[in-house]
Amino acid sequence: MAGEKRRGQGQPLRFTVLGPVRAWRGDEPIALGSPQQKAMLAALLLRGGRTATAPELVDALWGDDPPDAAIAALRTYASRLRKAFGPDSDVLVSESGGYAIRVGTGALDSDVAEQLTSEADRARLSGDRARAHEIISKALDLWDGEPLAGLSGPYAETQRARLSEWHRVLVETRLDLDLELGHHMEAVSELTALTAQHPFRERLRELLMLALYRSGRQAEALAVYNDTRRLLADELGADPCAELSDLHQRILQADAELAAPADARTAGPAFIRPAQLPATVSDFTGRAAFVNELSDQLATAEGHVMAVSAVAGIGGVGKTTLAVHVAHAARHHFPDGQLYVDLQGAGPVPAEPEAVLGAFLRALGTPDSAIPDGVDERAALYRSTLDGRRVLALLDNARDAAQVRPLLPGMEGCAALITSRTRMVDLESAHLVDLDVMSPEEALVLFTRIVGLERVESEREAAMDVVAACGFLPLAIRIAASRLASRRTWTISFLRRKLADERRRLDELRAGDLAVRATFELGYGQLDARQARAFRLLGLADGPDISLAAAAVVLDMDAFDAEELVESLVDASLLESAAPGRYRYHDLVRLYARDCAERDQPVADREAAMSRLLDFYLASAARVYAIERPGDRLIDHLAPTAQPGVAFSDKNAALDWLFTEAECLLACTQQSASGHTLDRAADLLTASIDLAESGANAPRYEAVARVVTEVAGKSGYVRAEGRARFSLSKVCEVVGRLEEADAEAERALRLGSAVQDFVTIGRSHTERGIIAHLSGVRWADAEHHFLQAIKAYRAVDDRPCEASALCNLSRAYVEMGRIDSAVELAQQGVQIYGSLGRTVRLANGKYALGVALTAAERIPQALDELNESLGLFREHRQPLWEGMAHQRLAEAHLAAHQAAKAAQHAEQALALRGIGGEWRRAIVLTLLGKALMKLGQNDRAEACWREALSIHQRLGSPEADDIQGLLTPTAAV
Repeated sequence: MAGEKRRGQGQPLRFTVLGPVRAWRGDEPIALGSPQQKAMLAALLLRGGRTATAPELVDALWGDDPPDAAIAALRTYASRLRKAFGPDSDVLVSESGGYAIRVGTGALDSDVAEQLTSEADRARLSGDRARAHEIISKALDLWDGEPLAGLSGPYAETQRARLSEWHRVLVETRLDLDLELGHHMEAVSELTALTAQHPFRERLRELLMLALYRSGRQAEALAVYNDTRRLLADELGADPCAELSDLHQRILQADAELAAPADARTAGPAFIRPAQLPATVSDFTGRAAFVNELSDQLATAEGHVMAVSAVAGIGGVGKTTLAVHVAHAARHHFPDGQLYVDLQGAGPVPAEPEAVLGAFLRALGTPDSAIPDGVDERAALYRSTLDGRRVLALLDNARDAAQVRPLLPGMEGCAALITSRTRMVDLESAHLVDLDVMSPEEALVLFTRIVGLERVESEREAAMDVVAACGFLPLAIRIAASRLASRRTWTISFLRRKLADERRRLDELRAGDLAVRATFELGYGQLDARQARAFRLLGLADGPDISLAAAAVVLDMDAFDAEELVESLVDASLLESAAPGRYRYHDLVRLYARDCAERDQPVADREAAMSRLLDFYLASAARVYAIERPGDRLIDHLAPTAQPGVAFSDKNAALDWLFTEAECLLACTQQSASGHTLDRAADLLTASIDLAESGANAPRYEAVARVVTEVAGKSGYVRAEGRARFSLSKVCEVVGRLEEADAEAERALRLGSAVQDFVTIGRSHTERGIIAHLSGVRWADAEHHFLQAIKAYRAVDDRPCEASALCNLSRAYVEMGRIDSAVELAQQGVQIYGSLGRTVRLANGKYALGVALTAAERIPQALDELNESLGLFREHRQPLWEGMAHQRLAEAHLAAHQAAKAAQHAEQALALRGIGGEWRRAIVLTLLGKALMKLGQNDRAEACWREALSIHQRLGSPEADDIQGLLTPTAAV
């Protein structure tokens, strides 16, 4: 009783389910909480006050997959709803192990709609058709978009379908009353739009035929029947229903009983304003720059020109969603109407411009008898009809410019907004917009709006991984989020794991009638045979993108023909132009291309394409190596290739290619690490050793070297394993992991010796000598390996590699105190290098000579050699060696008591952060501390040493003891 009294004293509660589930107290909205909470409320409201047991509610909300704590969740939802209802909390009743909502008459919109429908039926039976029409219209006004919008679960889906069907039936009833009241001319436009929206709903077709017939458009009415019969036969293999066939016969016979009622109005409206835009999505997210750009363009239609904007992009990128959103926002610029058509451009049978023009003319009020045959005649009448009007035409999903041209309004004050997978570069005066995927931030916002803030906040990192796995493609994100929203027991991390499997990712991205694969299939189905082959084969390569030269090799055609073919895929929005002469796939499109290749391309063709690509990269890398190291015999001992590779005009062009193609080259190497391509994969690592020695690409190079090493070892490819282990040793040495580097070099040496591979033998000895030298104590080992390397290189007359070993031995002799021998060996190396030209190896020689001269206290000469080496390293893009040259210059300046210059060079070495690994950084920090101490900056010097000590202790390096000695007297001061 107390509850009844409170509700009587305040504003009554109102609820809606014929749209989003909402509640009000009077005019004040009530926050209803999460989607699941709203789903429980809707399930109770639609039971008309009857009690729903707990099992019934669990089944309604979760179906066959309820969470373990489903009953507890129901109690929580009920508690929160009561709290939201405040003084009216007792409308939510707990009884008989379940819940019920008891509200007064008129509190729920669907109840009101039922009451109005019954009232309209009574008025119609009594003959008061005008009153029935008025009441039915009131009932229809209660719908606000999709019923139970945003709710998931079996019950919500069933009720949504029921309420939507009810709405369609009421619309048909109201239109039937329109015809009974003689409003047939007004009804034609709406019925035309509805039959396009619901092509298989025969009652709507029947009403349209009758409306046209009563409007004096008999031929058009008969045409509707013929269209319907053809559609049903083609799509369903069925004939029109008996009612439709009967009406057709009566129209043919000009049955007098079909005439409008005697009391009906016959005058039509003076002007028809079509409003055909589809509904915009409620969770439209981001795209602010595109919205502003297109809105500004459409606004120009109020001036003196027709505005045409064409939005292109891959399937699923959100072209239609964006265009509809922008069109709704721009409606006030086009008060005379908005036309819409899906041109079916991505399907097998695109819409014919002639048929579309006919539909547009009818929507604008043109009698069927006045619509001529032929595209040109209809287009002319269309433009004449729009003369003086301000109308927007949204031409969705166009195939190409030829399909669109006849449909352009062509009049000032009008505008056309076009979406297509094809870039309409040949559409005159069009403002072209290329719609890309969402930004990570926008993608996460869309995902959150569908899934719910609470779930995303608790697993934000996993959510970002999910939208990344979706490639930030709106359709994929919407599908993934919808699957998650309908499965309350799934965590975001669980979905992340499901999407992590690339081979199943496209299969996982399916929800209801939405599927990423189906979207891509439409675009693929439009390609001719040559385009389809190119799409499949180019998708096989693993790199982030592909150059035109590489694409031509994959496709086995010249660059000119390849460019024409690849650009056609760009125009079809199946491939992206990453930069001039470079192309890339969206991640999901690449997965689809590979699926197509596995399905449609013979295995031999796929393997041949990838073999050609491997040959191309190996031959090109060998050319770079030869330019950088003239006279080096390595290129004579690489696997033969069937491709010539890129012909470089000079050293800079060669280095540009190598570092630009680094990711693609290494991806191809890893992809080729199997079977008969293993030797070439290992050789490609060897030929592209600059990628490791420069330091910039060391992490990726190391990962690929490990893959090739492991596969070669398991497959018994000794030569390939030896060369790959040498490459792995080199990159480990570059990043400062010396023990691991030595172990790999030892294995490489053993493998190379087993097959008498001089490439691996000589280089592994050199590498082991470098590592022994860097250890700071193993000088005899260093000397032994360098002497063995010199012997191996002289045996095959490899002068550049001999010079390299001489220079490395020189550096070892510096540490052993054999300074004169060190200078002599370095000079021999420089002499050999100098005879070969200004190469990166000459920089290595001058570096070694500078180190030896510093030890010999010939500082001016040392500085000259080191400065020249620094310039050469920069010229050859070797940041690791550039940093080491700065380190040696700092040592030389410190030896010359030039502490400020020493500190400057040490800082420049540190500025190349991350190059050379933590061990080298610690060495430079130690050196910087010494320079700073000379400058009187004791505290800063100590800070450098402490950081260096921390690094060496973490790495277990012997240099830690030396730094302890530096810190002890400083700490005592």
